[in-house]
Amino acid sequence: MDKYRFGIDLGGTTVKLGLFDDEGTLLEKWEIPTRPANGGAAILPDIADSVAAALARHGLTREQVRGAGLGVPGAVTEGRHVAPCVNLDGWGGDVGTALSALCGFPVRVVNDANAASLGELWRGGGAGCRSMVFLTLGTGVGGGVVVDGKLLTGAHGCGGELGHIKVNVGEDELCGCGKRGCLEQYASATGVVRAAKRLLAGTDTPSALRDGEVSARAVFDCAKAGDALALEAVALFADTLGQALAAISCVCDPEKFVIGGGVSAAGPFLLDKLIPAFRRYAFPPAEGTAFALASLGNEAGIYGCAYLVGMAE
Repeated sequence: MDKYRFGIDLGGTTVKLGLFDDEGTLLEKWEIPTRPANGGAAILPDIADSVAAALARHGLTREQVRGAGLGVPGAVTEGRHVAPCVNLDGWGGDVGTALSALCGFPVRVVNDANAASLGELWRGGGAGCRSMVFLTLGTGVGGGVVVDGKLLTGAHGCGGELGHIKVNVGEDELCGCGKRGCLEQYASATGVVRAAKRLLAGTDTPSALRDGEVSARAVFDCAKAGDALALEAVALFADTLGQALAAISCVCDPEKFVIGGGVSAAGPFLLDKLIPAFRRYAFPPAEGTAFALASLGNEAGIYGCAYLVGMAE
């Protein structure tokens, strides 16, 4: 009997779902609203109802489903326990057991950034790797670490919280985590904008950035056009991120760094700045570590959750 699996990516406003066959072919993808009211009481029943409807559409039974993976925006332990999620009004608990009971097949739970990492490992920029580090460079910096085919989550579900590596002990401004000097204050879209604005305020260097809204996209577009101030902001970004990745490589020595998130839209230009910075700081045997851009976009989470179903505990 053919086997199938579900990948489910829970976000603050929508739940993305995918039905896959056991070879990793995406058969259908769809979304439902996330309803976090009343402590998120409707979240798991809504997911279970949507899964049941998909089984009916495809003429499948629960016995044909190997399981489901669920990605959540919070820390996860034991593959099922979810710490209270800030952007879901504190929703959490033994989510894996509860959803499994509703669906009638096994459910494993993973942090959403880790899920995206597994997706890129399975069918994206890290395909073919056994050890990979994935970073999402967006409003913040998220990521995941896979070592020898296994996801690194740690004792407190904090493995892969790459955005909160300390890179500047002299920072005055607070990070969103409540600490100071975290990587995401410098290597995120927000960090690029902050660097550019500081340069604009502190120098008289002519720049096209003085003529409009300063966004991460504008900074990279101006840098590609040769704008000196934008190039300096990008250099600061790349230097800080390269230094952090060099430190990470000394801990887990990945085959490849895969870069995703909104900032990765800068494409090869981003890697052209980042790779030399990494090599300046890397331990010599790791200087040749490969880099790639993520390729699955918003589908990385459902792919990773589906892949989780087939992974060994």
